[in-house]
Amino acid sequence: MSSSPADSKGCGAPAPKTEWPELIGSTIKEATEKINAERPDLHVKPVTVGSAVTEELDLTRVRLWVDIVSEIPKIG
Repeated sequence: MSSSPADSKGCGAPAPKTEWPELIGSTIKEATEKINAERPDLHVKPVTVGSAVTEELDLTRVRLWVDIVSEIPKIG
């Protein structure tokens, strides 16, 4: 009896997570910690909404798009 290629894929382990929709509304710190906990192989990069970014595909990067002012803007 021969086995099929599907039989050699293991015990049905889930694919690594690639999106975190549940983090919408989280702080950068919370989101970074959650992603790092679930996928320590990735690098989390906060980016301000509207910033220019490179378009190359990097399968080890997760961009956190940020658009909230977190401190009072002031001179000085």
